Amino acid sequence: MSRELAAFPVRVYWEDTDAGGIVYHANYLKFMERARSSLLSRLNVSQNAELSNPQGVLFVVADAALKYRRAARLDDELTVHTKIETLRRASIVFEQLVKRGDETIVEGRIRVGVVSAQTFAPAPLPDELYERIAELTAPAA
Repeated sequence: MSRELAAFPVRVYWEDTDAGGIVYHANYLKFMERARSSLLSRLNVSQNAELSNPQGVLFVVADAALKYRRAARLDDELTVHTKIETLRRASIVFEQLVKRGDETIVEGRIRVGVVSAQTFAPAPLPDELYERIAELTAPAA
């Protein structure tokens, strides 16, 4: 397992909650998506197929598995912790934890596939991008 790559802060707003005042289950996927997008941005990877996308690839969620451990509520300060579990040429498996302090709220395992920005057909990661991600996932010395 690789080291943590990002810790993305999330504050729970009214719009994130259900009628009972707890975070609606699907919103955890949004929080995790924001954390992964932030990580890709840090790697200078554009996700806009219509604007500048020098890598020529996009990432699409192929599989998502979540385990809900606790409830988060309005005004909670959460952090989404992101690791890469598996890096392959045409897919990446992310391990993501949503935490409130030291308490795990949700565990997620998200597999994203790589597709061509032009055709949306499966495509390999460009070598340069693969190497940048691989460097990030290498164990710390």
